[in-house]
Amino acid sequence: MTSTNTAVTSGAGARLPRSRKRRAGFSRSQGARWTGWWFAVPALVMYAVFVIRPVASSVQISFYDWDGFGPSTWVGLDNYRRVFTDPELLATIGNAFFLIIFFTAVPVVMGLIIAALMREIKGRVFGATARTLLFLPQIIPGAAAAIAWTWMYSRDGVVNQFLSSIGLESFTRAWLGDFDWALPAVGFIGTWLSTGLCTLLLMAGIGKIDGSLYEAARLDGANFLQQTRSVTLPGLKQELGVCVTITIIAALAAFDVVFLSTQGGPGRSTMVPGVEIYRLGFVENQLGLASALAVVLAILVLLVVGPLQRVFKER
Repeated sequence: MTSTNTAVTSGAGARLPRSRKRRAGFSRSQGARWTGWWFAVPALVMYAVFVIRPVASSVQISFYDWDGFGPSTWVGLDNYRRVFTDPELLATIGNAFFLIIFFTAVPVVMGLIIAALMREIKGRVFGATARTLLFLPQIIPGAAAAIAWTWMYSRDGVVNQFLSSIGLESFTRAWLGDFDWALPAVGFIGTWLSTGLCTLLLMAGIGKIDGSLYEAARLDGANFLQQTRSVTLPGLKQELGVCVTITIIAALAAFDVVFLSTQGGPGRSTMVPGVEIYRLGFVENQLGLASALAVVLAILVLLVVGPLQRVFKER
């Protein structure tokens, strides 16, 4: 009997330390988890104060008619109705989508071609020089690029001098003052700014593709275009997704380049939502309408970028 009690006692004593160990391990894991959250608290507080709160304030103001100084008046969805029915406000959204051609389509295609060509060129000095020249626009602020291109687009600027030197005097014009060519001219500034970034991202992606795939394609007789279609493009799915996402957001939310080069002119031919929000809010003192347009623009960006993330998601 004594031996039985001793065995029971010893068995309970053996189980007790294991349960305590489990509880202790659980407590340590819980503590480690909460410790991580405590480290994230300062960043979360800053994000809430400088991102979430302004967004929430914009949504709230969008339901009011307010000049920013006096009392505000509740107007419900009237500001949103104006955004979707005012032809001038709708035209700004159309201009933003038109800029996607120059900010996204052209840079991504050019970046892909340049990256594929530079992979074929093995010269180290040439590669380093080309990467430096391509990345140079990225270290120049958009505002400085807009001012520089304003000079080059002028009547006696570099662009018109170049056209005259090759016998195309009939095409010379004040590009940013032309109602038909001002928006494409502004878009070309975006092309100049975005091409280098897309090229470098795609070059980094090409560097991760297994070289044996290209070797196998060459042994099968594939030429440069066939290698690009069959090997390069499938291997760059994630990098292409990053390029398209970044440049589309830059096109839809364009402000500095447009504001400093044309301020939306001539007339309203280059007016985009970013500049229109600034004009409505700080020139016309229509903060409610400006906030409504800002909310619509944010939703449009999410509607465009969200599906693209699923398309370019690697499976």
